Amino acid sequence: MQSAFEIIAEPNRRAILSLLISSERSVGEIERRLRMAQPTVSKHLRVLREAGFVESTVDAQRRLYRLKPEPFHEVGAWLAQFRRLWTAHVDALERHLDRMSQSTPTKRKTRRKT
Repeated sequence: MQSAFEIIAEPNRRAILSLLISSERSVGEIERRLRMAQPTVSKHLRVLREAGFVESTVDAQRRLYRLKPEPFHEVGAWLAQFRRLWTAHVDALERHLDRMSQSTPTKRKTRRKT
């Protein structure tokens, strides 16, 4: 069994997931939008479905795929520790820039006469 990170590490799978963010899509629509061959799309959708990232429903002759949010919780939980670190650095940078802008008067650009 692959981890969630191994599943989303593959660029074509990430492209499919990004496409499914906005709405559910058929295999044919995914093929056209991503310019991928049908067997390639089907292979990646199978992996995503087995890992729980997507689910499908049948609509007449089409199979529609949509995202399932649960697997993204694992990824989000892992990223949360880094988000806290990143946020602390961004906050520190913001404070530093605020101090710089308060202590340094802005210089006006002057035009040179030619």
